[in-house]
Amino acid sequence: MPAGDISSQETQARGRRVDARRNERTLLDAAARVFADQGVDAPVRQIATEAGVGVGTVYRHFPQRSDLVIAVYRHQVDACVELGERLLDGDSAPLAALEEWVDAFVDFLVTKHGLAAVSGTESDEGGLHAYFLDQLLPVCERLLAAARDAGDISAGIGAYELMRGIGNLCLFGGDETRYDARKLAHLLLAGAVSISKRH
Repeated sequence: MPAGDISSQETQARGRRVDARRNERTLLDAAARVFADQGVDAPVRQIATEAGVGVGTVYRHFPQRSDLVIAVYRHQVDACVELGERLLDGDSAPLAALEEWVDAFVDFLVTKHGLAAVSGTESDEGGLHAYFLDQLLPVCERLLAAARDAGDISAGIGAYELMRGIGNLCLFGGDETRYDARKLAHLLLAGAVSISKRH
């Protein structure tokens, strides 16, 4: 086979892999939106419609619902990390960057709390929790450090405490439409800002 044909085939294969990753990302983004709105028991047909694909495509990527939920979980962790990196490299003021990241973290936690309800994921939760901490703690700490260096946040609050506190705030919302976890998370941050201003 001529070298040019091999190169062309490799290019086509690489293009197909890029397309497959993009399609999977679109599917995971759609599933995350549906899970946040309807919970992890939402119909697969609804997820497929949101993603603009057929139901068969969802099952081809994720044969079991638990596969999809775990993939969404990891995808959202990765998205939070990517957002944090962009904010750290961007032009936003450190406190504004931290606040924007906290909003995304809250949105992620709304979906995260449905994970345990999915049959068959219990054995995976330890690994997922470790992944959650390993990926998110460093970027949260860097955002906090930037805000501390700018004099916006008290030195007394660390990434684990902040993430745990926000997690607890998100845990108790349930179906109460008046419960705004984002607002409460910002009140938590405002307390850290207030402490900083007093010292």
